[in-house]
Amino acid sequence: MMKGLKIVTIGGGSSYTPELIEGFINRYDKLPVSELWLVDIEAGREKLEITADLARRMIKRAGVPITLHTTLDRREALSGADFVTTQMRIGQLEARIKDERIPISHGLLGQETNGAGGLFKGLRTIPVILDICKDIRELCPDAWLINFTNPVGMVTEAVYRYGVHDKVIGLCNVPIGMEKSIAEILQKDQKEIFVTFAGLNHMVYANHVYENGVDVIQKVMDNWGEQSVQNIQALEWDSHFVKALGAIPCPYHRYFYMSKETLEEEKEKYAQHGTRAEQVQKIEEELFALYKNPDLDIKPKQLEQRGGAYYSDAACNLICSIYNDTRDIQVVNTYNHGAIDFIGYNEAVEISCIITKNGPIPIAAGDLPKSVHGLVSQIKSFEVAGAEAAVTGDYDKTLMALMINPLVASQTEARIVLDELLEAHKEFLPQFFRNKKLR
Repeated sequence: MMKGLKIVTIGGGSSYTPELIEGFINRYDKLPVSELWLVDIEAGREKLEITADLARRMIKRAGVPITLHTTLDRREALSGADFVTTQMRIGQLEARIKDERIPISHGLLGQETNGAGGLFKGLRTIPVILDICKDIRELCPDAWLINFTNPVGMVTEAVYRYGVHDKVIGLCNVPIGMEKSIAEILQKDQKEIFVTFAGLNHMVYANHVYENGVDVIQKVMDNWGEQSVQNIQALEWDSHFVKALGAIPCPYHRYFYMSKETLEEEKEKYAQHGTRAEQVQKIEEELFALYKNPDLDIKPKQLEQRGGAYYSDAACNLICSIYNDTRDIQVVNTYNHGAIDFIGYNEAVEISCIITKNGPIPIAAGDLPKSVHGLVSQIKSFEVAGAEAAVTGDYDKTLMALMINPLVASQTEARIVLDELLEAHKEFLPQFFRNKKLR
């Protein structure tokens, strides 16, 4: 008889949690979860209870023996855990609104994981994740931490550089969506193709597409048009550019390869409808109204509108593969360990990996096309600088991190946006204000 697993989800009141519950239920025969703890903070108590009630109804409907607990004390939950997942938003959606509104008001792209907004989400998140790692080392040192809190790349980089627990894997749903799109282009079932990915989080490229053992990436490049995700405008890719690039870009590459067009669209949307975060707020209100329905005992279809569909299912799949030592291939954020030639050996990359009970083993991508080296290296530098800024609370290092990002590119605007965002998020950035002047 298999030993029951204890899994802890920090940020359990997230609207994504029903997908996580569905994933554990669907895999119960291979992943015997006996205890599931949903952890949140006082500000998230109401959502935590609503989500937990729905989760219990889902578990009851499925008839699986999973005991669900809720707590506001993560240390209580972590003791003896086998796996920990993190899906947090420090400052909640109000913080994301500021991350998007303040940069765009100064003519800079405001986005959750890129540019100034992405940096500040990292500054708020990294110290909390590092504290969680300390608790894990003390209370459940053998546990794997599966993080899908954005910005995943910067957070993973920070844990590898400054953390005390190295059994940490970052996860993103973008490669899953890209693979679905590639299968549609080829008019194949996903199981009939094999796609390899390499790069960084939200800066990942598909570098091979195999069909019956033949690399058909050129065919995909010819047809890589309006591929997008929920929270990114579907500006069409120029097939000539994609072929010249030599790899298939992800939806987030629009921020870098179509910066001018994307900025103009963001300004227009900002003027007409507000930020993406404000749209997400409305979607979340609708979702939690659904979750309250005592007759609802399945994951509602509307959750896919949220923009992060498949994150939680990917986490369940990853946990299942580690537990069962399946040695299948998944795309995760992990140590590079020589897989990408021009990235540091112990730096975080997003790459196709063989998943084992000992963690991910990256599949060597070798030398990605020269055309992408500059941009990938620049964003890697941004992640490294952002991680250092988050840990030190140093104003000058934060300004440098901001300036490294190609979506900023203005020293004057960078200082203005930096000062406004620091003041706006003061409550969640104590490392910048503790017993010292900022500058």
